Amino acid sequence: MSHTVTVSAEARAKDDAFLKERKASGKQKYIVRHSKQARVTHGVTVIACILLCISGLFVFVPQLAQAVGADTVFAIRMSHRVIGCIFVLVPLISAILAPKGVAHIFKNLFAKWNSDDKKWMLLFFPYLFMAKWIHMPDQDEVKSGQRFADGMLWLAGALMGVTGVILMLGSTVLNLGTGYGVVLFLHDLGFLLIAVFGLAHIFLGGGIFQPYRGTYKLMFGDGLVSEADALYHWGHWARKELTSGEKVVEKSAK
Repeated sequence: MSHTVTVSAEARAKDDAFLKERKASGKQKYIVRHSKQARVTHGVTVIACILLCISGLFVFVPQLAQAVGADTVFAIRMSHRVIGCIFVLVPLISAILAPKGVAHIFKNLFAKWNSDDKKWMLLFFPYLFMAKWIHMPDQDEVKSGQRFADGMLWLAGALMGVTGVILMLGSTVLNLGTGYGVVLFLHDLGFLLIAVFGLAHIFLGGGIFQPYRGTYKLMFGDGLVSEADALYHWGHWARKELTSGEKVVEKSAK
């Protein structure tokens, strides 16, 4: 399966001239994709989430708890609560410090899908296996598929955070009674959602898939994306940013 794009001779000539000019300048353009605060918040939350998933297995799975013993389970349970507080508080503090950033995130998540978004979703699974032969349509700052996956991660994270706080209070100051089982089920549901969508997020965001190779640097590096990669992955967004120039920086070509 392939999807070809016809490029006119005039457009090709302009592209060649542009590339020659850029090469002669010795400069490479980059676009700021993620701020330092966003990268720190993301990094802390990701590490906390992974540790919570691991420690939660020993807290909530009886077989694993029996295997490590009561003392170890107690230590893991306490660490689970401390890490859970970090998982909840760090995003909240970051949101309070940058409310416009949060509003921007949700604006992207709930943006109306256009024809390019729908086409991108239809081509995505063939693209995973035949990226060299399939041209994907341009995307805005957040791809259509990413909007859905990230939205589910936000939902699952909020679900785990809220239910986790209730469970912690239920074992100390609250008496949940029969409601404990319901809250625990919702907590487990949040874990399942994070496991599914988190793995997909890691597969693409971690750069395991060839066309996304190196994208981990956007969150775990300097937050910059090269002009070429930006145009390839987020064409509509990249052209807007390149035109405005507000988030564009130039670095010497390596």
